[in-house]
Amino acid sequence: MSGVDRAGVPRPVVCLDLDRTVIYSAAALALDVPDELAPRLLCVETYRAAPLSYMTERAAAMFLRLREAATVVPTTTRTVAQLARVRLPGPPAPFAVAANGGHLLIDGMPDPDWAERVRGRLAGVAPIDEVRAHLDAVSGPFVRTLRDADAMFVYAVVDRDALPAGWVDDLAGWCAPRGWRVSLQGRKVYAVPLPLTKAAAAEEVRARCGGGTLFAAGDSLLDTDLLEAADVAIRPAHGELADTGWRRPHLTVTAARGVAAGEELVELLATQVIPTDISVSGTLGAGA
Repeated sequence: MSGVDRAGVPRPVVCLDLDRTVIYSAAALALDVPDELAPRLLCVETYRAAPLSYMTERAAAMFLRLREAATVVPTTTRTVAQLARVRLPGPPAPFAVAANGGHLLIDGMPDPDWAERVRGRLAGVAPIDEVRAHLDAVSGPFVRTLRDADAMFVYAVVDRDALPAGWVDDLAGWCAPRGWRVSLQGRKVYAVPLPLTKAAAAEEVRARCGGGTLFAAGDSLLDTDLLEAADVAIRPAHGELADTGWRRPHLTVTAARGVAAGEELVELLATQVIPTDISVSGTLGAGA
């Protein structure tokens, strides 16, 4: 599992958020072209015997090219079990990050040394049971389900139309002094400990791969630390970061939204890692 190429140069590390960044549910596709012009889609996740998540066929092809030249790391807030449902193009990734940095997977298995370090960091914030109890207390009919993710953090599946104004902000205000942060992504409200970050796990992978250039892509507030840590970052023109207008000098924003943005960002990354004459709609590192 070397992160160094044949010339002894560290391979780039590309950390990719999954949902609404690289893969998309039917509800998130945002196909804004006539049906006959819609891109062909590849199903990359099945749940309860039904297709759930997709990427375009072109994105899948570019993803394979990206993997040839870089260590591509699925980097997600999903639990280990939820991540296992996703079948990205190509063989299983040698590295993956689950539970927002809570798990570092090596060939699909949680790394015990990383798990011990995470436990030490979480000892300094409010315990998950306290946060879940508060969420139970402030939940109403608008909360459809409340779950914990691998005993790392808590998330609620909500009815967005019925979600009371200010509820998410109030929850964030309660969580902040206890060392937790809140993120609203689609129908899910996440409460996550501040020490639990994708960036820390990404830096660990980079170190294990020889310290090469770090590329990253993500769409939500939980991706900000990862995008900040990257040498080159990209986000789609939708999601929490788009809603807040989040930008940085080393960040590129896609021109497209929805699944087309997923295709665009994979293509942009591949173009940066593997110089080609492929036509793209943006330029990495140019703070679009």
